Amino acid sequence: MVTAAVAGVVAVCGVIAVCGVAGGPVHAAMQNPTMETPPAKGQAAVDPGAAIYAKRCAVCHGTNREGDLPWFPPLAGISHRMSAEQIAALVHSGKGRMPGFPTLQGTELGQLEHFLSTAPEGAATEAKAGGEAKPSAQVASGEALFHQNCAFCHGRDAMGGETGPDLTQSKLVLADKGGDKIVPVVREGRPETKMPGFNFSTEQMASLVAFIHSRVQAASEHKGSRRGVSVEDLQTGNADAGKQYFNGAGGCAKCHSATGDLAGIARRFQGLALEERMLYPRNVPSKVTVTLPSGEKVTGTLAYRDEFTVGLRDGNGTYRSWPTRLVKYAVTDPAEAHAEQLPKYSDDDIHNLMAYLQTLK
Repeated sequence: MVTAAVAGVVAVCGVIAVCGVAGGPVHAAMQNPTMETPPAKGQAAVDPGAAIYAKRCAVCHGTNREGDLPWFPPLAGISHRMSAEQIAALVHSGKGRMPGFPTLQGTELGQLEHFLSTAPEGAATEAKAGGEAKPSAQVASGEALFHQNCAFCHGRDAMGGETGPDLTQSKLVLADKGGDKIVPVVREGRPETKMPGFNFSTEQMASLVAFIHSRVQAASEHKGSRRGVSVEDLQTGNADAGKQYFNGAGGCAKCHSATGDLAGIARRFQGLALEERMLYPRNVPSKVTVTLPSGEKVTGTLAYRDEFTVGLRDGNGTYRSWPTRLVKYAVTDPAEAHAEQLPKYSDDDIHNLMAYLQTLK
């Protein structure tokens, strides 16, 4: 059932906790979920539930509760499908592969439940869109250019995507004046992160810079002054302990090498993107071992498979294929091992492992 699936995934929030929990009865926290020091005059109030969500849940369910299907369903509107008691029960006990998190109690649990009961920022924006001023022609042009060339990595709103960082929090972008920092990077690219250079015209470049700055401005006005998960949010572990876990109990070294496939990974991915890569990597090629009628085994990267044919590329890059009726084959999906590891992690395991990966530059 959809309700059960969504509810079960809520428990994953507990897997990626990064700070301690407070005690106290849940009903008291729900009555006053924002019991903290009032903000300074002129400063936007930060929803403590949003901060808890950003640190504990956003890596799986998205910074705006949009989810990441088919792995993690959206949590927007979950309070309309489940009561606070049902959410709390599933957070504590877990369901299926999803672990329970019984230590999330009291004030923090109430604050998280209160946050989940509010509408996501995007919904509020859409509701009042009719009264907002339209972007200038230059910004609109830059938006179209950005969506066509940059959104795949940096997200359509420039707040981070599949492999690119959140530009609204980029130190380079924040220091930019009229394109003096952004333009050289766009023109030359960044080979170390596989970002290509773009040969845009002066007018196109100006529109792109204008759009990026418009996103920075929009992010700064984000309700609660919380624009997602910062790199600092995820720098709480012990790198030495993480290295021990990588080479020992975690079993990571069975498939990965700090000097091989993971060398320089901290230069290619930072913050949330790195943690997502660690927890549930996407688009990872599967391995296949084909056993021929003679008994010979051929191993390589799965290149093609249907009910009639199985094909691979061997270590030399040569494509080879066989009729499935004549051979036996076994496919290994590397991402499956990461999925199986999710319920085995403790809080410290995740943060220590993350700290270790951040040293691999």
